[in-house]
Amino acid sequence: MSKSKDYYELLGVAKTATKEEIKKAYKKLAMQYHPDRAPEDKKKEYEEKFKDISEAASVLGDDKKRQHYDQFGNASFNGGGAGAGYSGFDYSDIMSQFRSGMFGDFEDIFDHLFSGSNGRRSTHGQRGDDLLTEVEITLEEAASGATKTFTLNKLERCEECNGRGARSFEHCHHCKGTGSLKRTQRTPFGLFQQTSPCPECRGTGEISTDSCKACHGEGVIRRKKEIEVTIPPGAEEGTRLRIRNEGGAGAQNGPPGDLYVHVHLRPHKYFVRKMNDLLLTVPISFTQAVLGDEIEVPTLEGKATLKIPPGTQSETVFKMTDKGLPSLHDHERGDQLVKVKIQVPQKLTKKQKELILQLNEEKASKSFLERIFG
Repeated sequence: MSKSKDYYELLGVAKTATKEEIKKAYKKLAMQYHPDRAPEDKKKEYEEKFKDISEAASVLGDDKKRQHYDQFGNASFNGGGAGAGYSGFDYSDIMSQFRSGMFGDFEDIFDHLFSGSNGRRSTHGQRGDDLLTEVEITLEEAASGATKTFTLNKLERCEECNGRGARSFEHCHHCKGTGSLKRTQRTPFGLFQQTSPCPECRGTGEISTDSCKACHGEGVIRRKKEIEVTIPPGAEEGTRLRIRNEGGAGAQNGPPGDLYVHVHLRPHKYFVRKMNDLLLTVPISFTQAVLGDEIEVPTLEGKATLKIPPGTQSETVFKMTDKGLPSLHDHERGDQLVKVKIQVPQKLTKKQKELILQLNEEKASKSFLERIFG
């Protein structure tokens, strides 16, 4: 990092900023400039920016380092000046841990930078696997919401050893308890220092002296667990719900993954769903269509009355406002759309035929007079 740059300016915070404000500013910038999110033509630019803000956060997030920086400036962290004695920021250490999976997510990087660990690696293991399960709901449950309970057979952290695989530990003699090994190599451009996890303790800084009998040293146990999930009103076919920390247990005492619940909608006997609207087709008689009537139709809340006006044509659609489903994303509610279909009788009595013929003759006669007299 250039000595002319200011750590506070890089993070966009005041010199009086609290540690929480510094952490918040770093999180926002880290999410924006992480190299893995960079466009192809800006990878180097993002990497340099990420390196700068991470260096600034590692100093300002540690009380002692920040005090030296405020007093002596960048020289405190570049091997010179009155504050000499602090090693420079090891960007390769952060990136190697993030890409290797030792950090579960960005939150683990923040914990590492703001923990005041003086260069010691995080002891977080690898994040557990995300799990996916499926649940089926009725249309009524989609309208009102529901609570579903199901059983999963998954890896859980061993309670006997708290996920550590053992109860007794001692400092790793290979890395002297730091969890990392640093290798210095001389190049034409100067000394190059690389930090990597200790292979003996796998970055934890500790080595077990026994083995947990419950999990046989694995730190995890497979068991059945009952999970309860709340289905929100308005859930649709394909809605995916996330339950944090209910996935598989993490390796090396790492954080658990998440559980995703995929929602399926069971077909309904009467209704067809279209977004938040409900479609319903009901039969009416020829007489009801001609003379009009009030009919009873089903809704998700029970039965309701629908008025059929005289002269209704087949395939006419009537809207019953707010009788549909609630929206998953806002407070609006859909409608119930009722399409009527006129049923034509297949068998008629002699009298019925005579009445229909009479009606037809009257209609034809009226049509003839209209053509003559307009």
